[in-house]
Amino acid sequence: MRTVSRGALLLALLAAAVLLLPRPADAHVTTVAYADLSATSGTDVRVRFDLQYPLLSASAARAEKDPGLFTDAIEHARPGTENQVLAGHASAILAYTTARFTVAVDGGGACLPRADGPAQFHSRDATDYARFTVRYTCAVAHRGAVVVRSTLFPDSEGMVKDTKTIVTYALDGRSGSAVLDRTHPRFSTAQPWTERFAEFFLLGAEHLLTGVDHIFFLVALIISSRRLRDLVLAATCFTVAHTITFLLAALGAVHVGANVVEPAIALSIAAVAAWHLWEERLRRAAVRRGMPSPAPSRGASLLRLGIVFGFGLIHGLGFASALNITEPWSWTLLWSLLVFNLGIEAVQLAVILVVFPPLALLRRRMPRTATALGVVVTAAVLLLGVLWFGMRMLGIPGTP
Repeated sequence: MRTVSRGALLLALLAAAVLLLPRPADAHVTTVAYADLSATSGTDVRVRFDLQYPLLSASAARAEKDPGLFTDAIEHARPGTENQVLAGHASAILAYTTARFTVAVDGGGACLPRADGPAQFHSRDATDYARFTVRYTCAVAHRGAVVVRSTLFPDSEGMVKDTKTIVTYALDGRSGSAVLDRTHPRFSTAQPWTERFAEFFLLGAEHLLTGVDHIFFLVALIISSRRLRDLVLAATCFTVAHTITFLLAALGAVHVGANVVEPAIALSIAAVAAWHLWEERLRRAAVRRGMPSPAPSRGASLLRLGIVFGFGLIHGLGFASALNITEPWSWTLLWSLLVFNLGIEAVQLAVILVVFPPLALLRRRMPRTATALGVVVTAAVLLLGVLWFGMRMLGIPGTP
């Protein structure tokens, strides 16, 4: 058994080293941009943008040939002067944004943009953002039906590989939300609600699929469940918990910054993995004494479910921050939120169906191999969770 433990530790260290090796893709992430549309008249549409400050500065500086913007905002940035930088380079920022975010009347012509007030620097989920408003004047009445197209980021700055632009709108009785990205850069406020909800479903699915930390938490949960019943109960607790957090965020009753949520998520990964390793240690100790493996007590099972539920609340805050859910309650937000949540659950169920059946079969046919594999994988997950926790606490960039 000592050989298995040493081998597990060695493989865990090896897996962690491979996963943590610097990769070019580490610098290429998906960013989130926000655009809120409202009608100021029958022919005017006001768009309030929230764009990441460093990314906007780098992109606008290159696209509009304004090197001073890059120097002032990034190269020789001085805290507290961000609003002055935005005001001093307002024309470059406006030109960049309006060239890549267009508004047109559905079935009519394009609307002409102009600045509508100064830009403001602020923090949104522990990330620096620039908020500013642009008024688009249309040649004909829009009647609440407009076409929006966004190709904001990435550009030659090389900082991101894609952008999710979350658009919300309230125009002459039409309201809703949509997600635009490289593959779907355009939408019309007149499109069916089913199409808009499908976009949020896919966004939720993609968020979990590309969220390595959430996937690892789920894998640790699957490995630590000996029976399908245990896994179903744990997954249900996790789902209920993060749904509660979603609803509380939609009500505006709770909001915790990413600087707290992200380290807590990493810690939850390590905790679930450590729980499984502790149970395996107890089983091995019983086998060495010639005793049957102890079945989990009712108290231990309830404690495990309680821990999963608590960490589900934390993961829910992480999911909520993906949509930046900080606004007051609205039915539009609620439905988008629930559809986003369904996308997450679909991927979660798919991961369970892919991982648990072969693992259960391996446990029946080759129990020792299954145990060793579980220890190796869980030890790697534990190590990664601890490392990510430390990196996130220290604010080290490049953490998954």
